[in-house]
Amino acid sequence: MTRVRLGEVMVSQGLLTAAQVEAILETQRDRPRPFGELAEKLFHVSAEDVEAAWVEQYSRITERVDPRLERIDPAVAAMVSRRQAWQFRLMPLRWDGSEIMVATVREHLTRGMRFALRQITHPCWFVLSEAEALGAALTEHYPLGGMTPEMITAPGFAAGSAGAGH
Repeated sequence: MTRVRLGEVMVSQGLLTAAQVEAILETQRDRPRPFGELAEKLFHVSAEDVEAAWVEQYSRITERVDPRLERIDPAVAAMVSRRQAWQFRLMPLRWDGSEIMVATVREHLTRGMRFALRQITHPCWFVLSEAEALGAALTEHYPLGGMTPEMITAPGFAAGSAGAGH
């Protein structure tokens, strides 16, 4: 797998220059801090732009899966409710070593990761899926009245109006 550096992504997106990336790397040698944090502090890159660059970086390196074809561990799937799976557009699949493999779509990666960090008490690693495949898998494994595969790409739905059971 090719290593993709956040600074390279930020340069390709026009957020930083190569000289600014070098300045951040130099600062990191003296004061170890996350690259994105230093980009914000030193060069006023917005938190939203750092997050978008990070999503691009992660999407270039993570595995792609079709959750309809994956083996689903029922105990892992039970870690989120139907409402949560649809609201955060994610699907816990199974244990992969000491981590839980969770599928989502690129557009909901950071939101899904934030949810998993708060809700799932085990380390997770996220893989990406096409929206159609994730929607079909959620429909099968997390059926929820009114939810259809096409809703994966729709803006968030009113979570309070959907049932909370699994």
